[in-house]
Amino acid sequence: MKSVLLIGQSNMAGRGFLDDVEPIINEKIKVLKNGRWQFMDEPIHSDRSVAGVGPAASFAAEWIAAHPNETLGLIPCADGGTSIEDWSTNQPLTRHAISEAKFAMETSEIIGILWHQGESDSNNGNFKQYKDKLITLIHHFRNELHNETLPFVIGGLGDYLGKTGFGKSAPEYAEINKIFEEICTSESNCYYANGIGLQANPDGIHINAKSQRIFGVRYYDAFSKRHNVVKPLANEQQRVAQIYDRKLTKNEQLYVQFALFSKNKISFDTFNERMATLHNS
Repeated sequence: MKSVLLIGQSNMAGRGFLDDVEPIINEKIKVLKNGRWQFMDEPIHSDRSVAGVGPAASFAAEWIAAHPNETLGLIPCADGGTSIEDWSTNQPLTRHAISEAKFAMETSEIIGILWHQGESDSNNGNFKQYKDKLITLIHHFRNELHNETLPFVIGGLGDYLGKTGFGKSAPEYAEINKIFEEICTSESNCYYANGIGLQANPDGIHINAKSQRIFGVRYYDAFSKRHNVVKPLANEQQRVAQIYDRKLTKNEQLYVQFALFSKNKISFDTFNERMATLHNS
């Protein structure tokens, strides 16, 4: 089993509205929760009650499509509203993420780290200290996880920032993106996935669900091809469509019915009827 560590702030944790996209159901994608690898269901993170769709599910779906005989585990450790300072080497968030990653390494091989953070540092000239802090963090994670070549994929900030809503609080996002590209050019095994053209929720700061699906594809392209994705991919919409255009296994169909019933979206009688049909199919 392979695994990927998810760190950063709210756009990695996910704030896309769950009802805006089709769910990604795949029994070969797991999430580390309460010390166990569990069936992935969104939201993947639980940092806030408003957690929703992030980039990790579509990233994982792309990875599984390319590795159909394997399983991928997601290790959710992002936390909304956090700054690069909150991710210093001695801070609780970093220590917790390393602890979770080491626990995951008991049953999986970590193959990468996905990072999305920077909105909280896109003001008041904070970008001037950002580069050194992020480079230090990258080396710290690699050192602690005993893998100096561990891929570190950085997602760019959306170019919708600085305009409306809470996004007005991040007017210096372009400076942060420039730093990301510089790091992914100078540091080995660091790759950039751009945020160009992604759309926001009405709050003006969080990437919406449909764009998060696209973002996950960009993350995967950067990770799998070991290159920087500096502009939107020509086929990213088709790749998202392919994720959805997949016949669910019997176990996955059973899981869907359990989820619908537990969320009070179908009655007990309907649940029993559908389960009986699936068991007899």
